This record gives sequence, C-alpha cells and structure tokens, in this order.
Amino acid sequence: MDITFASAAKIFGDAVLAIVLTGMGADGRDGARLLKQAGSKIWAQDEASCVVYGMPQAVASAGLSEKSIALEDVAKHINTEISCG
Repeated sequence: MDITFASAAKIFGDAVLAIVLTGMGADGRDGARLLKQAGSKIWAQDEASCVVYGMPQAVASAGLSEKSIALEDVAKHINTEISCG
C-alpha cells in the first residue's frame, strides 16, 4: 500500500482521496504521510467496524487521517465529498 500511495502522491499530488481499511500492521502509514504532504485527503476506517484495526490505527495515530469512518458509511462520505468537491 505504501508504494501505491507514494506513486499516487507523486503523480496526482493533492487530487487523491485515500481510505485505509481494515488490515494488520502499519501498511499505508508512510505512503499516507507522502499523500498528506502533497495535500491529499486521508480517511481511516473506524475501530468498531474493523476486523483488524492495525492499518487504520497506524494512520490515525500518526495524525494523518481527517476522518474515522464506519465501513458502512464509506460510500456515503465519498458521495458527499464528490458532490462538494
């Protein structure tokens, strides 16, 4: 995930919405940091709806995510973001 996010940061800069979903470890944290530095938005799945909170927690604990969202609400938040942005 870090390689994907790093590539997105390099190519798309501030035009990315990254959402880190359930998973083990800290995959995505370093890439999310690069996206955040480029001005992109980072969201993380909330702990209550995760099977494993490792990856979203790593991003949230690093202060990189703007929102913590329940899995069932992700689509609604994306639709709101698209219609506002």
